[in-house]
Amino acid sequence: MKQDIHPENYRLVVFKDMSNDYAFLSKSTATSRETITWEDGNEYPLVKMEVSHKSHPFYTGKAQFVDTAGRIDKFRQKYGKFNKTESNS
Repeated sequence: MKQDIHPENYRLVVFKDMSNDYAFLSKSTATSRETITWEDGNEYPLVKMEVSHKSHPFYTGKAQFVDTAGRIDKFRQKYGKFNKTESNS
């Protein structure tokens, strides 16, 4: 095996599924600016996810509605200023 190719900054991180508020604690190198107080009373970095095994249709066996209208509006609002208008020259 090659030496020094794996990250060394593994730590406990809380992953939270935003579609159903399911959260779990796991080791990860994922970075986050947010923190959350976990069930054990300790504070951990929080990584927000859109889909987890609790909300994905493959694992649940049923489709769940995820509100994307708000995300589309946020995208258009954020990047709408870069929309080019075509001139008829």
